[in-house]
Amino acid sequence: MMHDLITFAQRLADAARLETLPRWVNGAAADDKGGGEFDPVTDADREAERVMRGLIETEYPEHGISGEEFPDRPTRGRYSWSLDPVDGTRSFICGLPTWVTLIALLDEGEPVLGIIDAPCLDERYVGFPGGSLFRGRGNEAELRGSGCSSLKQARLSTTDPYLFRGAEADAFERIRERVRTTRYGHDGYGYARLAAGSLDLVIEAGLKPHDYNALIPVVRTAGGAIGDWKGGADFSEGKVIAAATRALYEAALEAMRV
Repeated sequence: MMHDLITFAQRLADAARLETLPRWVNGAAADDKGGGEFDPVTDADREAERVMRGLIETEYPEHGISGEEFPDRPTRGRYSWSLDPVDGTRSFICGLPTWVTLIALLDEGEPVLGIIDAPCLDERYVGFPGGSLFRGRGNEAELRGSGCSSLKQARLSTTDPYLFRGAEADAFERIRERVRTTRYGHDGYGYARLAAGSLDLVIEAGLKPHDYNALIPVVRTAGGAIGDWKGGADFSEGKVIAAATRALYEAALEAMRV
C-alpha cells in the first residue's frame, strides 16, 4: 500500500510541474490575497493545486485534501493529503529558481510521506516510512544530513529574518551570532538542502500546516530532527526548528531560551 502511495505522490509532483514550470519560465502575474502584508498568489499556485486535487479525487476518493488555495475536503478514512503547490511564491514571481512544491500524506493526522519538489532545479526530495530518496538530473541517492552537532560549525538558513517579531527576532539573532554562516530566502528548499547535507539548521516562524507537513518526513528520514521552539512536536504555532542532528536541535533550543 505505501509503495503505491509513494508512486502516486510522485505522480502528483510530476503533474504540478507541468502547471508551474511553464508559468515560471514565461512569467506569471500575481494577485495579492490581502490581509496586510503582500501575500502573492498566481495561476501556477491555483492550477497546480487544482490538477493535484483532481488526481487524488479520482484515484483515492476517500482521502482528505488540505491545500493552500482551495477549501479542505474532509477524509473518509485514515489518510489525507497536504498540498502547497508553490512554496516560495515571492521567489517564483521574481524569476528565482528555489521555489518548491510541497506534498505530504498524513496518516491519522501524522505526516508519514513528504515530497519537496524543485522543478526549476530538477530536484526531488522524498521521505517515507523506512527510507528517503533524492532524485535529480539523472541521479538517485538516499538522503543523508551532514551530521553537524555544533552551533559553531552550523550553516543556518531562514526565509526572511524580518518575519520574526519581538522576542522571536531576539531568539533568532542569538542563534545567528553563534553559527558559522547564514543564508536567506529559500523557503521549503532550505529544508531539502538540510536533508541533503549542505545546510545544518533551519529556523522559521509563522508557518501553516501546508508549509511544514511535507518537511517533517523528509528531514527525519534523512537523520535530522525537526520540532517546535519548545522542544516538542506541536507545530500549531507555526514555529519550526529543523537540524541535522538531535544534538544540534537541542543546542539551538538552549541558545534561543537564554
